[in-house]
Amino acid sequence: MLSILLAAALSVAPAPGDGCLVGAYRFPDATLDVAPSDGGLRWRHVDGRSGKLVKQDDGGWTSLEGWTDRPDGHRVSFSGCASGEMHFDGVAGRRIDLQVTETTFEGKDGLKLAGRLLMPEGDAVVPLVVLVHGAESSSAREWDFMQRQLPAEGVAVFVYDKRGTGGSEGRYTQDYDVLADDAVAAVDEARRLGGARVGRVGFRGGSQGGWVAPLAATRTTVDFVVVAYGLAVSPLEEDREATILQMQLKGHGPEVIERALEIVDAAGVVAASRFTMGIEAFDAVRDRYRDEPWYKDVYGNFTHLLLPHMGDALREAGQAYNFGTPWDYDSLPVLRRLRTPQLWQLAADDIDAPMGETYRRLRRLVTEDDAPITIAVFPGAEHGMTLFEADADGARTSLRYPDGYNRMTVDFAKGRLGDAYGDARMHRPE
Repeated sequence: MLSILLAAALSVAPAPGDGCLVGAYRFPDATLDVAPSDGGLRWRHVDGRSGKLVKQDDGGWTSLEGWTDRPDGHRVSFSGCASGEMHFDGVAGRRIDLQVTETTFEGKDGLKLAGRLLMPEGDAVVPLVVLVHGAESSSAREWDFMQRQLPAEGVAVFVYDKRGTGGSEGRYTQDYDVLADDAVAAVDEARRLGGARVGRVGFRGGSQGGWVAPLAATRTTVDFVVVAYGLAVSPLEEDREATILQMQLKGHGPEVIERALEIVDAAGVVAASRFTMGIEAFDAVRDRYRDEPWYKDVYGNFTHLLLPHMGDALREAGQAYNFGTPWDYDSLPVLRRLRTPQLWQLAADDIDAPMGETYRRLRRLVTEDDAPITIAVFPGAEHGMTLFEADADGARTSLRYPDGYNRMTVDFAKGRLGDAYGDARMHRPE
């Protein structure tokens, strides 16, 4: 599982030598993106299908289903970087000549941030999405495939490396206040570069970006906000909800879950204090339960990162996770005053960021505060909005994105939402 709070602790392998093949390709009936992937390339069809491409000794490519190691039967080849041609199951596609502008702009406190504007072909006025990425410490300009997927469908994108990542200055942070100001600066730069071609403008925040994007929207004028698999609860509440769901999936009952939450709550005190308080109490509750058969199943969203460390070792290890996260952040006041139309795309089976309480709060905002929020729940999807398969131990492997997920984002950016998007359950404001 990927923690949406502490993904900075993870590393990503460098892009392969075939990076010149990266791009959006237009086929007779659809578009397809080719992105860098860990140890290869990854194709993503606009309908949600995806596969990893592994280069063979003879120069050909094998396509693996989703994120598995199983060949999926798709025949994929390229005619070389210069030609810009790709063949998918015998059908030829051409790389789309997106209009790309690299830039450096000032974020909060004058830090230099590296950004990129990608415009669709032609000279028509188009909507523009500023991508606010999540907790990753990797470069969004290198790894965020939506920077090509959306322009291939007629929506401009501005993507940037958040501070302390990629080509941007500063120290990596999860301070939502700082990141929101950086996102506002990104909107200003995107509008400047896009000029007369820019129509509707909005944010799209995935995962942790679901806290940042709405906050940024209260500090500037935008036309829409898209939140994908984000939350309307605090990071501390997220850790509790994740623990409850994970323990339930392991077959544990209410009494065991109540004890597990004692551990989680003690971990929350430590994290919220920046690892200066509550360590002895955390040690004590772990000592009380560590020999219980269920102890090994306690995971949460960040608690599992603290469990291996005791006492002074935890104080020291904790500094690696001290990113300025506002652990008790309350997004409800922000969402109540935000009158910008929002689309919240929730994954029904998300065990990293369970959607239950977020869904209930969003529904209340719509009914009680007349908030302009459309909610889309995708059955069978987990964090990252992927459909998955689970093994006997419950470990999940992603297979593809839900049908309609990508199209919904494009349509909302364009100011039009259809009646149905795959199996998504839609809840619209009156």
